[in-house]
Amino acid sequence: MIYTLKNPIKNFPWGSRTAISDHFSIANPNLEHQAELWMGAHPSASSRITLEGVDVPLCDAITNNPSYWLGNCLQSSTPSLPFLMKILAAEEPLSIQVHPSKIAAEIGFTTENEQGIPLYAGNRNYKDANHKPEFIYAITPYLAMNGFREFCQIIDNFDFLELSTLKDIFQPFKQDPTPLTLASFFSSVLALKGDLKVLAINELISSIKTVDKEHFLYQASELISRLYILYPEDVGIFSPLLLNVIELQPGQAMFLHSETPHAYIHGLGIEVMANSDNVLRAGLTPKNIDADELVKNTLFQPIAFEKLLLQPCNNDLERKVYPIPVEDFNFDMLNPQYLMTLNTSSPEILLCLSEQVTIMTGTETRELSKGESVILPATLGRYHILGKGSVARAYC
Repeated sequence: MIYTLKNPIKNFPWGSRTAISDHFSIANPNLEHQAELWMGAHPSASSRITLEGVDVPLCDAITNNPSYWLGNCLQSSTPSLPFLMKILAAEEPLSIQVHPSKIAAEIGFTTENEQGIPLYAGNRNYKDANHKPEFIYAITPYLAMNGFREFCQIIDNFDFLELSTLKDIFQPFKQDPTPLTLASFFSSVLALKGDLKVLAINELISSIKTVDKEHFLYQASELISRLYILYPEDVGIFSPLLLNVIELQPGQAMFLHSETPHAYIHGLGIEVMANSDNVLRAGLTPKNIDADELVKNTLFQPIAFEKLLLQPCNNDLERKVYPIPVEDFNFDMLNPQYLMTLNTSSPEILLCLSEQVTIMTGTETRELSKGESVILPATLGRYHILGKGSVARAYC
């Protein structure tokens, strides 16, 4: 069967009041900050479906009949959908954050449970026992930070700005740029307090005023100025000097591994991730920051800028398949020109991104308009798509 998804929307302060409603015609009568629309079965905000005439959470439907829904994805004693798809609309920057590895999440979740920290307490780091690698596909220009810059770039950035306040903590990394010295420098920046923090931030803001449009630091300096307006007392404004700054164009995509520092700045996109809500924050947020836990879960390795974009592994006009480097999910962009036939042995979420498409099985037909989504159970097998719209497809 084909099941229409009724999806919850998360209203966070950084979310756009208009992007989701304007692009997908999803109502926002109270002009709330619609930050994320969740499509999936995470227990904290599960989609809902109609099952035998009754409206039920998808997570409960899967728990009650795991073999029907999950098929080959049923790999543990606690059955759940392995992935979560979102429409993400950032009007203002999200926090600088890292997601833990699978092992670290399991340990952290167990430890915080044993400590008796309520699951949704403000000081809780681990909401579940899963890792959270992510994939983002840009619908509009999508500005983000992803991973540490190459070491030579970090050194050039701080050398040019000549921030005397940071000289003592920067020199060990400059003289011997390694993951270990980067970890020490990064931790020291996060640990700045009181008058020293104020001096460092003021010096940074004064220094970037010397950067013109032709300079290699211009993009980073523009972002620092923007972050400073929102978070004038937050050391997170140093992050564009340390992290790659990239603006995806519509149709471009990138992958973010666990243990990689990143932040989404602005734009509308489709995000697919392992089914987790674990976030460790370093700055640019009023939420709980646990710098020590974040550093412990960060991989201090550079990522070359030219390796940030994730290209589809085929050139098919109708179906672009992205080489997702984890087992939790796969992602395709479908643009049916004629009747497209697909086979599934896993659960699938289909989101219509433009125009309208028709999904057909041997027994039923369902039309999907822009912004509408469905889930297909693993037992469905073969199905067909016809229409002129584009469809985001998440599966495992």
